[in-house]
Amino acid sequence: MSILAFKNIAELGWMIRSGEVSPTQLATEALERLDSVGRSLNAVATLTADLALEQARVAEDELSHGVDRGPLHGIPYGAKDLLATAGIATSWGIGPLRNQMFERDAAVIEQLREAGAVLVAKLAMVEGAGGFGYEQPDAAFTGPGRNAWNRDAWAGGSSSGSGSAVGSGCLPFAIGTETWGSILTPASFNGVSGFRPTYGSVSRRGAMALSWTMDKIGPICRTAEDCRTVFAVISGHDPDDPTTRQGWFEPGKPKREGYRFAVLEHSADDAQPEVKANFEASLGVLEAIGSLTPVSLPELPWDSAASLVVLSEATSAFEDFILSDSAQELSAPEDRVGLLHGLAVPAVDYLHALRVRRIGSRALDEVLSGFDAVVAPTLPIVATPIDESFELWFAASRGPSLGGAG
Repeated sequence: MSILAFKNIAELGWMIRSGEVSPTQLATEALERLDSVGRSLNAVATLTADLALEQARVAEDELSHGVDRGPLHGIPYGAKDLLATAGIATSWGIGPLRNQMFERDAAVIEQLREAGAVLVAKLAMVEGAGGFGYEQPDAAFTGPGRNAWNRDAWAGGSSSGSGSAVGSGCLPFAIGTETWGSILTPASFNGVSGFRPTYGSVSRRGAMALSWTMDKIGPICRTAEDCRTVFAVISGHDPDDPTTRQGWFEPGKPKREGYRFAVLEHSADDAQPEVKANFEASLGVLEAIGSLTPVSLPELPWDSAASLVVLSEATSAFEDFILSDSAQELSAPEDRVGLLHGLAVPAVDYLHALRVRRIGSRALDEVLSGFDAVVAPTLPIVATPIDESFELWFAASRGPSLGGAG
């Protein structure tokens, strides 16, 4: 087993500072493991070997001279291939765009570089972040994302490579994005921790736009504590992204006692037995550190409104592409026509969906204002088979039929 595999950020940081390993060793091992295990899972879009070794050498030199940029200094990571990287292809998971280049790094990539993290790979993803309406796992030019623990099962989308690369021990953390399930799904399926930040807490400059009122960027890590560590680096206001907020996250704030957990009623009723058992076990853990209170969400057309928002905004973002011949080169046959119906959505329907969202946001504030967290199974099912349609597999548990967008 390699030095890197399955270590968390804090463990690797201690090993670097104690002299047990060097950033160059970690980068080299990450590249080797991604080139073997990662590729076998279809998790890799591009290995950034030259950049990684250069950044690792810089980190090594800085640390040896007493310059410590924090807990991510010298730690290797991978980024979902919709985050721009100067001089390195950013494909958005789309075959016809696999050689697409940008002149400037995305804000998140810049922030991680400033923190001393080492970018070793652009990670595979579902084409167009799932916005074209894919209906089965084979919807990427890199091949269907395979699960870290069972290669006959799906890694989840659309941040498939980010989830499986961390789950298989290739990387201690990766950056994913989520519009509607694309961090939570691969984190759940690969047995790792995913954190989908609140809209506006992480800059999206340089990230592919799918739904500009719903897109979020966040970490996928081995532990929840690691997610906190990465989030502290990438969160904050960015003048180049007017949707970001100031003073959103306080990493030094002490933990308080007596947490209040809202348990979503009936959320596990239709879950598969394995999921239900783990969920019930988690309630026992949470009960030891706080109170559990059942809550119900208001009756509103949540899915319909969210679907309409994503469809309308994704169609606008990709209008030129879906009307071009390049759309016929997408991997999933259903994706080749997947957004065409979005061109016929009336503006009034989109505005109605935005109004429903506003009403829903206020209603959620009222229901959840007295709690620290809402507890529910991330998904009611285990990972779908790699060759199964979502409609058949997800319907078995009456769960959502969306594989993950964004």
